Amino acid sequence: QVQLVESGGGLVQPGGSLRLSCAASGFTFSSYAMSWYRQAPGKQRELVAAITSGGSTDYADSVKGRFTISRDNAKNTVYLQMNSLKPEDTAVYYCNADRRIPRRVYWGQGTQVTVSS
Repeated sequence: QVQLVESGGGLVQPGGSLRLSCAASGFTFSSYAMSWYRQAPGKQRELVAAITSGGSTDYADSVKGRFTISRDNAKNTVYLQMNSLKPEDTAVYYCNADRRIPRRVYWGQGTQVTVSS
């Protein structure tokens, strides 16, 4: 059974930091690109950061220089280190696993991040 379980969300003040984790099971983690998406109320889900199976990374312009995505294939876990958080970072953050051939896409249940004073 495939599972992606996010953790680490919560309430943080502007300028603070959080580290999200996504623990994967039920599939060959190392073969998948992993991503973090977020969805704020009334907005579409958007890509925040991605890391390929080979370790290449990409970020949304809005988080470049503040967020860092990483993966630990030995632990089947992907992380999102979020620094200098802003109120506009408030959203539900989702973990995503993606493989092109054969096509497989998996989603976690999401974790709430709220940035507020």
